[in-house]
Amino acid sequence: MLYLNQVKFASQEDEENFLFSSKYPYRDTTYPFHIFPVKGLDRINFAPITIFCGGNGSGKTTALNIIAELLKLKRSAPYNKTAFFKDYVALCQEDYASTEFYQGEIITSDDVFDYVMNLRCLNDGVHRNRRSLEDEYRMRSQDKSFRLQSLEDYETLKENNAAKRSTRTSFVSERSANTIRAHSNGESAFRYFAQKFQDGGIYLLDEPENSLSPRRQIELIEFIENSVRFFDCQFIIASHSPFFLGLQAARIYDFDAVPVQLRPWTELATVRDYYDFFEQRKAEFL
Repeated sequence: MLYLNQVKFASQEDEENFLFSSKYPYRDTTYPFHIFPVKGLDRINFAPITIFCGGNGSGKTTALNIIAELLKLKRSAPYNKTAFFKDYVALCQEDYASTEFYQGEIITSDDVFDYVMNLRCLNDGVHRNRRSLEDEYRMRSQDKSFRLQSLEDYETLKENNAAKRSTRTSFVSERSANTIRAHSNGESAFRYFAQKFQDGGIYLLDEPENSLSPRRQIELIEFIENSVRFFDCQFIIASHSPFFLGLQAARIYDFDAVPVQLRPWTELATVRDYYDFFEQRKAEFL
């Protein structure tokens, strides 16, 4: 599904006119000004899946953040935002093929990392709870001195008797929360993406490969393709992973080129580096 058709960035003339008349005092940085005119990039035309490919500092993440702000998409993690960012976004223009998308979000590698770390912390809390219950089981199952003195002691008696009748495992399991993180970090990261994608949405993904093994990347790629085909989603992805760059029918912008240009995935320098590496060692796979 195509919701966003085109984004037009501020031209060099737009940038100069704004900065010369700017109410802001001189600052060390005017970011995100002075990036895209130098890259020869004035607009991006989108497909149901569009990918920005480039190394660090190429501008692909900046472009993703500008689009997210322009479309007022939901976001969780903070980003590199200066006093000029809002003004720059105001100089940009979006063109919708359809305005009937239901939701949208920008998802960064920081979001995924925070999610996995939160699961770890929650799970550590569960483990601490289980250890305290194991200590309680040992104390109650071996307690031979307790005597019922009043009705207030009844709950203690019940727990002591339960400990004596139960195994350690059953006593702890019945009284502790289930383990929250029953999956590896990569599995948890994949599940995070999967639960975020809803019908009829625009999703911006910033280097989703950072938290995923190659196998998990392939699974997420299949999930993205199915989300486009069957659930009317549109994706804009910043990545230099050959797995994501090989997404079927993706429109790929090479941000390492000047000017930025469309390229087939097989001609990207990143992909060629992988190809050459394995080609030189192909005899080892025989």
